[in-house]
Amino acid sequence: MDPQVTYVLIIVAIALLFDFSNGFNDAANSVATIVATRVLTPRKAVLWAAFFNFVAAFGFGTPVARTIGNGLVQAGVVDSHLIMATLIAAIVWTVICTRHGMPISVSHALIGAMSGAAIVKGGFHALIWSTIGKIAVFIVLSPLIGLVIGWVMMVATMWAGTWVSQAFKGITPRGIDRVFRVLQLFSAAVYSLSHGLNDAQKTMGIIFALLMSVPALTGWATHGGEGGHEIAWWIILSCHAAIASGTYIGGWKVVKTLGHRVTRLQPMGGFCAETGGGVTILALSHFGIPVSTTHTITGAIFGVGITTRKGGVRWSVGTEIVTAWVLTLPVSATFAALVYFAISRFVP
Repeated sequence: MDPQVTYVLIIVAIALLFDFSNGFNDAANSVATIVATRVLTPRKAVLWAAFFNFVAAFGFGTPVARTIGNGLVQAGVVDSHLIMATLIAAIVWTVICTRHGMPISVSHALIGAMSGAAIVKGGFHALIWSTIGKIAVFIVLSPLIGLVIGWVMMVATMWAGTWVSQAFKGITPRGIDRVFRVLQLFSAAVYSLSHGLNDAQKTMGIIFALLMSVPALTGWATHGGEGGHEIAWWIILSCHAAIASGTYIGGWKVVKTLGHRVTRLQPMGGFCAETGGGVTILALSHFGIPVSTTHTITGAIFGVGITTRKGGVRWSVGTEIVTAWVLTLPVSATFAALVYFAISRFVP
């Protein structure tokens, strides 16, 4: 086999490992609330989430993958070494944060790493700054949108619950609680679908960009060979299978952080957080925006928490999480820049 083809296949395998680590870290986002409220056991919850991660492969298109594959770095800058450096840096930072129980944005680790490697290769002109700017805006907006929607849904749901209790005297708070336990199955499915839809496509975009950078392999990247326009099905299915597998195995330290340390969730709050976060991510995915699922669901959980009582949210935990978010882009970019420099000097 051609050494270049072998090298590319190794990078594809590493990309799928990154996708697996994405699911492993972000399993918490999909199941933290449903586990915290004891609607499902941890193992059943991750199986439920993994199923909907995979279902997202069908019928939703690949707009986020197109953004990552074509919209971050100028054509001609991407090569095998750049993708390798990107993946190594993103995986290392994800593993470090997962081991410490920090629900970082795996997405932004990937974007930061790709940007850092691209700058080393082609300078600042190598980046498509309009896309970088849009992503930067949603680094700030996505948790705020999640917080506002989570808060609004929680307030509206509490009002509706009070009205139902008054209108139907036979319904007890425990009865309403049981209703929301069932509804959480729906909200967890919505969130897991959005997670698979947005995050798996980021790895698709990386693999697509890699294959398109090697003239001999462009036919592997699309439907219908070199003249195709849609990302090949083997890329779509393998990326969704990898992220679903990572979700199934799960990262339980991060589940504890989001499900217990931020705020003490009840089924009603879990339903509102998951639905609010999921709807936000689905909407942004439609427009091809690679939003952080971690940022969005964490914001939604905080939004739910502040409706309960004064001190209902542990803001010190929020400070720890935000610190990890702030460090993600510069650390991953710097590490990827160093890795790319080393690879480009010592690997032919």
